[in-house]
Amino acid sequence: MLETADLSATLRMIGEENLDVRTVTLGVNLNGCACSSPTQLAQRVYDRLCNAAARVVPVANEIGARYGVQIVNKRLAVSAASILLEQHPDNPDAALALAKAMDRACDTVGIDLLGGFSAAVHKGMTPGERTLIDALPICLAETKHVCSSVNIGTTRAGINAGAVSMISRKILDIAQATEAQRGFGAAKLVVFANQPEDNPFMAGALLGPGEPDAVLNVGVSGPGVVKRALDRLFAVNPDCTLDEIAEEVKHTAFRVTRVGELIGHEVAKRLGVPFGILDLALAPTPRVGDSVGEIYQAMGITKLGAPGTTAAVMLLNDAVKKGGAFASSSVGGLSGAFIPVMEDHAIEEACTAGTLSLEKLEAMTAVCSVGLDMFLLPGDSAPETIAGIILDEAAIGVTNRKTTGVRVIPVPGARAGEYVSFGGLFGAGTVMSPVCPDGNAAFVRHGGHIPAPIHALSN
Repeated sequence: MLETADLSATLRMIGEENLDVRTVTLGVNLNGCACSSPTQLAQRVYDRLCNAAARVVPVANEIGARYGVQIVNKRLAVSAASILLEQHPDNPDAALALAKAMDRACDTVGIDLLGGFSAAVHKGMTPGERTLIDALPICLAETKHVCSSVNIGTTRAGINAGAVSMISRKILDIAQATEAQRGFGAAKLVVFANQPEDNPFMAGALLGPGEPDAVLNVGVSGPGVVKRALDRLFAVNPDCTLDEIAEEVKHTAFRVTRVGELIGHEVAKRLGVPFGILDLALAPTPRVGDSVGEIYQAMGITKLGAPGTTAAVMLLNDAVKKGGAFASSSVGGLSGAFIPVMEDHAIEEACTAGTLSLEKLEAMTAVCSVGLDMFLLPGDSAPETIAGIILDEAAIGVTNRKTTGVRVIPVPGARAGEYVSFGGLFGAGTVMSPVCPDGNAAFVRHGGHIPAPIHALSN
């Protein structure tokens, strides 16, 4: 049960400290829509999504208004679309018709984004998965709401290096296909290792194979709440220790989780679907006061990227997870601290200033909740460079039994140092480049698999 004092303390933070329910995401299984006719497949998917999600937006708005908590986004996560394409090998037109049907359904019911135009290729690639990946440039260019993800590695399976090479070339193709939007299409694709089956956040939301036919997952975010809590702690005790900082973050995360779970259960009950998980993620937005980077600065890392930054990320991420786990038995997804470059003004400013490099960001991903997220590369980056970045990030996830991902946007025509803005929640940033962008081509071109680490043999 919710403690009144905890609920009241958290609700007082809503108006001033940017606490919100970042998303309610309805998971919908589409496997029953499979058929051999592309036209009929698209119609079945459209009808299924419209019927399942017809009440998501009005119910979420009503529950949010009742409790005074803004529910910012209403989203859908579907079962992997590659399964629906198994009967349509080498048919990009079928993939495009499917993506457009999903996009049209989102427009009909008022959904912001849809995740699950996805494939899992960590051990190999089926005809349907290859068809989906081949069609990604046109599908992401010609839809507005559809987001995609590809899982290329797991701790149990290792890393599919051949698939990484293929997807790296597709990322460049996606950016080129959306050149008029500065390559924005690539912002709708994330490449994962150890992708969770219940993540409500985009672009990696997915209804995994172990999930119910329909389920509601909730993502709560409150970096501003944590920052203000630490400000109050420092005002009372400027000489507080790091363990006292961790304890304050943990208690704050507990309160935020309680409110998120209350909202999630209410929405799920009204929709008549089971409540799945609550993803307690410190997911920032570009606005000041809603930044994870500001939390690290408040903790004493005045220049993000300075020695100690990775330790600060670890402290924050661990404390958030502990607070959430104590508050609810339903915490899942990617819960923890996110470090998306373009979506966090403090992290973006550090990258622009040069104190925070791509290599330091990679080190931080070893202890954060996601990976290298929403960063820009020059448009003429080699596919081997992108493949190497993905392989490095996947190696961190596979070895450490954690989720890692890469969401990279090569900006057509842009060079390192150029400033690019997508606006809104997607933010802005400076085009970055690895310290050593080449010299790995021979390694990447070997293809094949990187075997699973020895500790994968845990049975």
